[in-house]
Amino acid sequence: MALSIRLLLVADHYIHRYRQLTYIRRVKHTGPAELVRAYLEAWADRDLAAAKRFLGGNFSMVYPGGARFSRLEDLVPHAAHSYRWVRKRFERFDEAPAEDGAVIVYCLGTLYGEFADGRPFEGVRFIDRFVVRDGLLTDHRVWNDLPR
Repeated sequence: MALSIRLLLVADHYIHRYRQLTYIRRVKHTGPAELVRAYLEAWADRDLAAAKRFLGGNFSMVYPGGARFSRLEDLVPHAAHSYRWVRKRFERFDEAPAEDGAVIVYCLGTLYGEFADGRPFEGVRFIDRFVVRDGLLTDHRVWNDLPR
């Protein structure tokens, strides 16, 4: 049964990735939500060079458990302790103006992937909160239901 679940997750991963690539080709990065989505897709592919192009100079990240990072390269080994791979199914993006002229973008959805020990998972809720200022990401906060 675990093998069939794993095969379904892998197949779903490739179908989901095809849809993401199709979306990227269709949509120009015209607004904060599109910017966030493009960043998340680059990060999921571990294309750090592409992901860095979306970040402002004082970019910071806070992940569950209070783990803080300012460089994507430092997040990669931290993530490896939790899972072999993970992908996001985006349900929605919400934008809200901030008082200082920035835009807050919330991304909601579910995670699926494979834990570090090889067990598959799916349907794990997540919320990402971004601050977009002058067309760049300056802050990223993450909440999810993955076990610690």
